[in-house]
Amino acid sequence: MTLSGLPLEGAFYPTRNLGPASSVVVFLHGYGASGDDLIDFSAYFTGNLPDTAFYAPDAPEPCEITPFGFQWFSLEAFDPDLMRRDPRTLPRALEDLAEGAAGAAPLLNDYLSAVMERHGVGPERLAVVGFSQGTMMALEVALRREVPIAALVGFSGALAGASRLGQQLRCRPPVLLIHGDADEMVPYGAMSLANHALAEAGLDVRTHTCRGLGHGIDDQGLFVARDFIFHRFGES
Repeated sequence: MTLSGLPLEGAFYPTRNLGPASSVVVFLHGYGASGDDLIDFSAYFTGNLPDTAFYAPDAPEPCEITPFGFQWFSLEAFDPDLMRRDPRTLPRALEDLAEGAAGAAPLLNDYLSAVMERHGVGPERLAVVGFSQGTMMALEVALRREVPIAALVGFSGALAGASRLGQQLRCRPPVLLIHGDADEMVPYGAMSLANHALAEAGLDVRTHTCRGLGHGIDDQGLFVARDFIFHRFGES
C-alpha cells in the first residue's frame, strides 16, 4: 500500500499484527527504480520483527534515463563518463557524486524524521536499508544526523565523498555493507573503500560478500541484513 502525508510518496507495509509499530525500517531504492521494487523484501524481516513498520519511499526526481523510475540525484550530471564503473576511477567518481547526494539529503532527512514522528519512535528504533544509489543516500544522511539510528545496511552501494566525512560526521550508527563480488554496475571494491573510510572515522562496520552475485540483492544477503537489524533493535 502507499501512504501520503510524508515528504516523499512511496510504499508502506504495516506491522505484521497490524498493531502500533515499536520500530521502523526504511528501504531506499536505487537509480531508476521505485519504492515498490524494495517493499516486498519486508517479508524477510517480519518473522523476526512483527512490531516493525516498513517504508520504501520513491526518490524525489523522475529518472533521467527511464520514464518509469526515480532517482535521488542525476548520474549523468555528476558522472557522465561512467567513471564509477571502473575500479581505477571509482574513487574520483565518488567524490564527484557527493555533490548530488548532498543535494538530495535534506528531503530524505526530513522524511526519516517524519516517519519516526508518525510512529512515536526515536532513532534508536529506526533502521535504514539502501540499495545502490539508495546506499549512497543512506550513508549521506544517517552519518550526519544528531543521534545515530539503530542500524544502517547498504547493499551494492558506495560511500560518496569520503574526503569530507571527517568534517561532516555527526554520529556513528552501526553499519553493515553487503556486496556481490560479480557486481558489474558498482565495483565490488566500493565496499572496501567504504569500509576503510568508515572504520577510520570510528564507526562499527561489518561487511558481507555475496559470492557470484552481480548488482542485486539475494536471499543470503537479506538474511544477514535481517539478523543485523534484529540484534540492533534488541540492544535498544
